[in-house]
Amino acid sequence: MEINATFLGQAVAFLIFVVLCMKYVWPPLMDVLEKRQKEIADGLSNAEKAKKNLELAKSNASDTLRNAKEEAQKIIDEAQKQRSMILDRAAEEATNEKNRIIDSAKAEIEAERNKAREELRAEVIALAVAGAEKILDKKMDSSSDHQMVKKIVDSL
Repeated sequence: MEINATFLGQAVAFLIFVVLCMKYVWPPLMDVLEKRQKEIADGLSNAEKAKKNLELAKSNASDTLRNAKEEAQKIIDEAQKQRSMILDRAAEEATNEKNRIIDSAKAEIEAERNKAREELRAEVIALAVAGAEKILDKKMDSSSDHQMVKKIVDSL
């Protein structure tokens, strides 16, 4: 192989081309590649962080759900206790009201019985006086009527 001027010219031109490429083309390409490499690394890092955050969020969600279920159960238990208390109180009040009504009815019956007795006594007295008048065929005075009737009633 002969080294002639053409070969030397091409070698010098190639060398100038390589130097110019290394000075003007290579640094921006390397910057772009490094920037892209950094973006990829950041993306992977962010993906890992997002994965950890997702796991943490799932854990928090399950904890929150478990706490909500426990709270709901507590509320349900409290409501059932209140319901039982209200039912017991209502039953007690109903029993008290029933007893009050029964006592009131007994008192009213007793009062009616006493009233009926008094009316019956008054009628018996009136009948006794009427019978005595017919027997004696004369009317006695009021005070002696009362005394006689009282003796008759006492004897009954």
